[in-house]
Amino acid sequence: MSRLEARAWSLLRPRLPRVLIAVGFGAGSLGSALALAGVAAWLITRAWEMPPVLHLTVAVVAVRALGISRGVLGYCERLASHDTALRAASTAREQLFSRLATGPVDAVMRRHSGDLVARVGSNVDDLSDVLVRAVVPSCVAAVLGVAAVAVIAVISPGAAVVLAACLVIAGVLAPALAARAASAAETVAVEHHARRDTAAMLALEHAPELRVSGRLAGVLTESGDEQRRWGRAIDRAAAPAAVAGAAPTAAVGISVIGALIAGITLSDSVAPTTVAILMLLPLSAFEATATLPGAAVALTRARIAAQRLLALETAPDDDRRPVVAPLELAPGARVAVVGPSGCGKTTLLMQTAGLLPGTAPQGVFFAEDAHLFATTVRDNLLVARGDATDDELRCALHKSGLGSWLDGLPDGLSTVLVGGAAAVSAGQRRRLLLARALLSTASTLLLDEPTEHLDSTDADQILVDLLTPGAMFPADRTVVVATHHLPETLPGRAVCTTVALAVQRVISPA
Repeated sequence: MSRLEARAWSLLRPRLPRVLIAVGFGAGSLGSALALAGVAAWLITRAWEMPPVLHLTVAVVAVRALGISRGVLGYCERLASHDTALRAASTAREQLFSRLATGPVDAVMRRHSGDLVARVGSNVDDLSDVLVRAVVPSCVAAVLGVAAVAVIAVISPGAAVVLAACLVIAGVLAPALAARAASAAETVAVEHHARRDTAAMLALEHAPELRVSGRLAGVLTESGDEQRRWGRAIDRAAAPAAVAGAAPTAAVGISVIGALIAGITLSDSVAPTTVAILMLLPLSAFEATATLPGAAVALTRARIAAQRLLALETAPDDDRRPVVAPLELAPGARVAVVGPSGCGKTTLLMQTAGLLPGTAPQGVFFAEDAHLFATTVRDNLLVARGDATDDELRCALHKSGLGSWLDGLPDGLSTVLVGGAAAVSAGQRRRLLLARALLSTASTLLLDEPTEHLDSTDADQILVDLLTPGAMFPADRTVVVATHHLPETLPGRAVCTTVALAVQRVISPA
């Protein structure tokens, strides 16, 4: 096991007894199929000899029992393997969240939310699928392959050698070819998948601003283009994978021909029932190897998913957002950082807050997508300052424009926001996050898009209040606001200074 596989296994932490139970059920199910083929071959041949009916009773009952047990054990294997995989996925996500919470700040903050969604969502699913699609089927195939070769070897060592060689083709060479064919294309496909999700999340999160700036259509087109590129990458992987899919069928044919030759050779020295078993048993032996090419592809995807998940512990190397020098802030200053989406406003605020390596903290950063908890309105506000009184909480809500909303709540501050952010509109969420900032006692506050999803009139008024000393925050506190636009009327006399090419301007009072 490589170091990557060991780390991925430690991320999933599947319970070995549960895995073994799933393998046992799977081996029992396909073992029933193998035994069913042998008993059915004996029964058909023996019935042709027209013995007394009582001589066939045991075989008839065995056929029925094996047919039932195959389905029942197969269902049990599905339950056991999926239960193991779902528990492992839950464990992996729990560990990822813990590592992200305690790891380097820039490992998360400098990644786009679409990339994080793709990694923690689909990549964990791909990683946990390896238990259902690769680990359990491979173990079951190994057990059944050995059993089938051993049974055939008792009848004909030559046929057993042919069967073993064909099982290697179907169970080892074909999966290896499928994995090799999928590896290169899957790497490209995952890249397109992440870019597509990034473009889609950008459109979902910033649709109003992108529509105003005329960039929404371009972002949606980019997402569609990435989807089509992803489809073409998958198509390229299908051609060589088809060869891997045909290899097991060819192996079955070779095995049957070998068994036929061995049966003809032994027809004069063994019973007809034995010859029938020799002819039919190899067909069931290959049932376990039929899923192994898909298992190899799942294993390849799991390796790629593991690489992407484990990379979350480090900062991205190819962060395309511009990195600019932190702001130099004077006490009581009001600063507005203005620029379009993706120009680096959030990065600038994060650097100023000391959230990125190599920068000293100068203030408290209030993110635009900060979490709302599925608890009371009061508890959601106490996140900013735990000793705030109810009167202070109500005052902050009124200042942020949520006074009427608070009055309409059935239990006031004790009202539970069921589902967290899902319980409020996008504008109400923005105002709740602003109320948190109002409750903070930090001397310098860095507000990222505090007026997003608000109508233009309310947004302009809040921006004016934020940039006017004493209006919303005391005059001795420093306030930095990242926004896509500024209102036409600004408090006081504004002086424009260039911060970086990617950031349009920084506006502060003289």
